[in-house]
Amino acid sequence: MRLRRFQSVESGANNVVFIRTLGIEPEKVVHHILQDTYKTKKKKTRVILRMLPVSGTCKAFLEDMKKYAETFLEPWFKAPKKGTFQIVYKSRNNSHTNREEVIKELAGIVGSLNSENKVDLTNPQYTVVVEIIKAVCCLSVVKDYMLFRKYNLQEVVESTRDPAQLNPKQAAHAGNGKAAHLESGATSHQNDAAVGRNQQQAVPENSEELGLGQTKPGSETQVEEEGGARPELASQVSEGAKSNERDLS
Repeated sequence: MRLRRFQSVESGANNVVFIRTLGIEPEKVVHHILQDTYKTKKKKTRVILRMLPVSGTCKAFLEDMKKYAETFLEPWFKAPKKGTFQIVYKSRNNSHTNREEVIKELAGIVGSLNSENKVDLTNPQYTVVVEIIKAVCCLSVVKDYMLFRKYNLQEVVESTRDPAQLNPKQAAHAGNGKAAHLESGATSHQNDAAVGRNQQQAVPENSEELGLGQTKPGSETQVEEEGGARPELASQVSEGAKSNERDLS
């Protein structure tokens, strides 16, 4: 069987498509696409709403997510590296994970990796994206999340157009200085998501979101969390969670 560079994979959720990739760094590809759209102001797709890279996957249970995140988040947040961050969360076809618990635990892990990592819900350097589909948790760390309108291709085009080209309502929307929300009316989802921990995959959404991702092998070594979770970090992220309620809708 010939392997393809890009291959669609059943996600298990309506209007969500996984694109498996080979030899490609999904974060760089998606960032490049959004950057090009931001600069050229040209709409190049009609059916894709949001495109999200997926850098790693694990089982969507809190203990599995904590164990995996301890090593997954190191390249961005482990000392001497540091940065401001926020955590955004979306769950589809899953009833056993709790938004507040997940955000609190991940914020604590980021804080334990370097005490200088700070929460910023306005313009963070990094955004930790948590996408749960059935029993699979998809993780990524992205840049320019607010600048690129929460990785919404349609809104990136609108936000960068010359105000003279927009009608009054669009112009006011594009110039408000805040990330706009474009809600999808899609409902979630029925089919199984077949996601291997050691496979390279992507999370897109057709008609709504398109995610391009490449999973990293899940850590088979249990790593103990260094230090306790920083309460102030977890608290700040949890308090700001409601403001991001529709981040990845």
